[in-house]
Amino acid sequence: MMKKFKIPSIPPTTNKSIRFPNDMIEAVETAIRGRDCTFSAFVIEAVRVALENLEEEKNETRELP
Repeated sequence: MMKKFKIPSIPPTTNKSIRFPNDMIEAVETAIRGRDCTFSAFVIEAVRVALENLEEEKNETRELP
């Protein structure tokens, strides 16, 4: 069965100013160099994964006897 195409919507965003250590900025810029990825997109995905990991940890803790 073919997956139904949905036109994606861009979620609302808010501009936040955040300070990063210089070495971390350099590491992110090195990681995305030559790729179709912006600094913001990299950070957003990293935060999304971190939040998912925290949620999984919370759920695992609840399941313990």
